[in-house]
Amino acid sequence: MKKLALHWQILIGMVAGVVFALIMANIDWGKTFIVNWIKPFGTIFINLLKLIAVPLILASLIKGVSDLKDISKLSQMGGRTIITYLITTVVAVSIGLAIVNIIQPGYSITEDTRNELVESYKGDADSRIAQAEEQKNAGPLKALEDLVPSNIFKAASDNGNMLQVIFFAIFFGIGLILIPENTAKPVKQFFDGFNEVILKLIDLIMLAAPYGVFALLAALIVESPSADLFLALAWYAICVVIGLILMIFFYLLIVWIFTKKSPKFFMNGMSPAQLLAFSTSSSAATLPVTMERVEEHLGVEEEVTSFVLPIGATINMDGTSLYQAVAAVFIAQAFGMHLDLATQLGIVATATLASIGSAAVPGAGMVMLVIVLAQAGIPEAGLALIFAVDRPLDMCRTVVNVTGDASVSMIVAKSVGKLGEPKVKNWDDNYQH
Repeated sequence: MKKLALHWQILIGMVAGVVFALIMANIDWGKTFIVNWIKPFGTIFINLLKLIAVPLILASLIKGVSDLKDISKLSQMGGRTIITYLITTVVAVSIGLAIVNIIQPGYSITEDTRNELVESYKGDADSRIAQAEEQKNAGPLKALEDLVPSNIFKAASDNGNMLQVIFFAIFFGIGLILIPENTAKPVKQFFDGFNEVILKLIDLIMLAAPYGVFALLAALIVESPSADLFLALAWYAICVVIGLILMIFFYLLIVWIFTKKSPKFFMNGMSPAQLLAFSTSSSAATLPVTMERVEEHLGVEEEVTSFVLPIGATINMDGTSLYQAVAAVFIAQAFGMHLDLATQLGIVATATLASIGSAAVPGAGMVMLVIVLAQAGIPEAGLALIFAVDRPLDMCRTVVNVTGDASVSMIVAKSVGKLGEPKVKNWDDNYQH
């Protein structure tokens, strides 16, 4: 018998957790049983995600930056690639923040439900409030000062210091680029292997996702059984989907502006890769198809695709960044927290930088969300609110990630004179008689 795909297992775990909790809620000892014997497994799952966050950043980001060694030969292409990727990521995060602030899905939760959530995680919230008070009394350059760690091991011991870890990883990666290749090779091989181990650990952690989702949702139902929580969750999902659709339109617009290629031409060329991205939820798994479609059907020369697309699969996660921005603000709204402009700008910075180190595999976006939440002072336990719909949204945001890689490759190719006619015409161009 063929094994069920992971996303189906997660959906089954989600439904089973809800049904189990609804049944147990009608039994006198049911709530106590779930809180004492089921909820801890959800906490363990959240802790596993938090556990892997720092190693994932170090492994993926150092590998991604050090892989830019060809930038010495392709400096013009490399610079334009990185800048364009960063611009599209900032746009994605900004779109996400704009939508979630306009629709405000988290505020559709009633005051009673919100109070229950706040009470459940009061200790966590109190520590965040204390940290916020400290930040208010800090100088104007305190954020810049805090970006540079005095001790990387101390920084890596707290997910709230993730920007410091990101700074170190980028700094370390630049150092690897600048030293002689023979000297850097063993270090780079270590981090390549380290990255593979971390990706495998994520695979193992995601195997526990159905059980983690079951425990998280069961606990969430018995502790906060209000229907308005699920209505808010639906609005949250709508916010993410609207943002992702707007990003697709943004890509089509910039491709048309910079390359004069029509949206129909681009979508016809990329649709097989987009469908594969949707089914696998992995930019890395889709990369071979993405490269083939961009080169053969969009007319980008191999010199560009072999450089821009692998980097994009590592550092360009626009869909993931947009989702992280929406999720962070939604969770804050659900907990009754008001995020000021400075905090939301911090989310833009953190989500942009975290996307650089986000592994191109299913589930990595949820790990990186832990970083964004910690940096913004939002209780990480709020992940329980969004896990139910994460898998289908993960499939959608992977489509955006892959589409973004392809659009940037076309723009960069056009800017360096490497965009020509496609080697293979699309079906509707070539086979209509």
